[in-house]
Amino acid sequence: MAADFKALKQDLTRRMDGAMETLKKEFAGLRTGRASPALLEPIRVEAYGSVTPLNQVANISVAGPGLLSVQVWDKGLAKAVESAIREANLGLNPQAEGQVIRVPLPPLTQERRNELAKAAARYAESTRVSIRGVRRDGMEQVKGWDKKHEISEDEAKQAEVEIQKLTDQYVKQVDSVLADKEKDIRTV
Repeated sequence: MAADFKALKQDLTRRMDGAMETLKKEFAGLRTGRASPALLEPIRVEAYGSVTPLNQVANISVAGPGLLSVQVWDKGLAKAVESAIREANLGLNPQAEGQVIRVPLPPLTQERRNELAKAAARYAESTRVSIRGVRRDGMEQVKGWDKKHEISEDEAKQAEVEIQKLTDQYVKQVDSVLADKEKDIRTV
């Protein structure tokens, strides 16, 4: 098979890995029954005239099974951080104590668990779409080589089969990660 295919396959694998990493980060932001600093990582704060990720203006740590602690580095940003957490639509009610903001995590209701499971399914589907887009790009590349007669028809068919196998492997990974996350969300 053409040496180009090896490079193409590496590129497709790298892009599909990127989609999986994005999915894992999105899942980390979905709340389960346990406190996790990843829950607050997507939050952005208005600081120093620009919008900054929360973890760049404060230290986020677990203070207990149902409590997060946010240590703001600049005392002047405490109010902005507190309101950013409250307005993040995560159902959290932060309480400021000077530069430390305590974020108690209320127990999840069944309705909220169902909403989180649906959100996880949406993230997973968007990742599957990304992976299929990467597959499409790879297939188009192989068809282009075939049209230009840079590879034989048999090599083109073999390349398409390998790209499909790679795609199926990543879609299975997405399904597996989603099943684990849904189980985690639904565990009381």
